[in-house]
Amino acid sequence: MNVLIFGPPGSGKTTHSKRMLEKYGLFYISSGDIIRNEIANQTELGKEMNKFLSKGDLIPDSVVNVLVLGKLRRVRNDFIMDGYPRSAEQVLALENYLYDHGIKLDLALDIFIPKNVSIERISGRRICSKCGAVYHVKYNPPKTPGRCDICGAELIQREDDKPQIVAKRYDIYSKNMSPIIKFYRKQGIYVKIKGDGGVDDVWERIRPLTDFIHNREEKRKEHEL
Repeated sequence: MNVLIFGPPGSGKTTHSKRMLEKYGLFYISSGDIIRNEIANQTELGKEMNKFLSKGDLIPDSVVNVLVLGKLRRVRNDFIMDGYPRSAEQVLALENYLYDHGIKLDLALDIFIPKNVSIERISGRRICSKCGAVYHVKYNPPKTPGRCDICGAELIQREDDKPQIVAKRYDIYSKNMSPIIKFYRKQGIYVKIKGDGGVDDVWERIRPLTDFIHNREEKRKEHEL
């Protein structure tokens, strides 16, 4: 099955994407991972994108489209796409690509959390400056405050994880996603899931839906053989 997964910052969409990968054997396409890889490698494109992210602004659609659709071209089918599309232009680019290649989407899953929850979850995140291990001051604190349990290096807060930046990201996300949600609702594949509560609680809201779609697609493939 082919799935789009949405959600504001801190909604847990990446966590649940990975659960779906393990359960259904899908390919994972994350716009965030692709972008962070460019930034980590300090490519010229990565440096330009980092300027936008550090201010809480969106990276230009033309850049994101090239990066994400380039990855999709190598995957083709049975994928879950995390964090894309996030604008009308990105939707258009994706839909044109899918149409040209005879690919259909089965689900547009929206994991929703309110703004105050988003800010709390993201602004409490701390990352090891050396090994990249991730902590949270409330939900997953290190044994020694400010120090990584693994290598002992200093924990830092990313610039785009600061409360004011998270609030701005949430507002931009909500504004841009409104027409996208309407589009996929008209397509009949949009489903909204509450993202509050523990990880297992949210997964139990998602799993029956994805099980149903996965089993339906497996039966369809059997009939086509």
